[in-house]
Amino acid sequence: MTFTATPIKDLFVIEPKLWKDSRGYFYESFSQKAFTEAGINATFVQDNQSFSQKGTLRGLHAQAAPFAQGKLVRVIQGAVVDIVVDIRKNSATYGQHFAVELNGENHKQLWVPPGFLHGFLTLTDDTIFTYKVTNYYDKDSEIGVIWNDPILNIDWAAYLDPSEFLLSDKDLVLNDFSSLKSPF
Repeated sequence: MTFTATPIKDLFVIEPKLWKDSRGYFYESFSQKAFTEAGINATFVQDNQSFSQKGTLRGLHAQAAPFAQGKLVRVIQGAVVDIVVDIRKNSATYGQHFAVELNGENHKQLWVPPGFLHGFLTLTDDTIFTYKVTNYYDKDSEIGVIWNDPILNIDWAAYLDPSEFLLSDKDLVLNDFSSLKSPF
């Protein structure tokens, strides 16, 4: 596995080594040893999976302590633009975001430690997105910011026409970034 640091501290794009032949391919999607060697000390407690149609926008979400989650995310089938926002109050990159395309062809993964809002936009139909998480879901610990917050200025339209976006009722009423009381 190759761990590539991003402009935001502690956030890594991970590319597994693929073994390909005429039958297809094989790769390790997670290795505790490789993570530890990269300086990531995460213990995963649950795997989650979502299936979405093109234009589905999920986010921007996080969970506060004591249920804060680190996430290892990847796409099995289809494609997404995955976006995270640093909400660690003492971070030099507080309020900055990072975007990466994850898809079933490039096999890239993103390590998102606690202290980040997370969201993604599906770029194709029938997208299967998986998350390994370091803590269990707790509804009362949920925090979030509206996807089109003007302060964050995430250019979702660079990836897909906003008229195609599909959002949950919950995601349509999230607060703006200026009202976020970051617990990190």
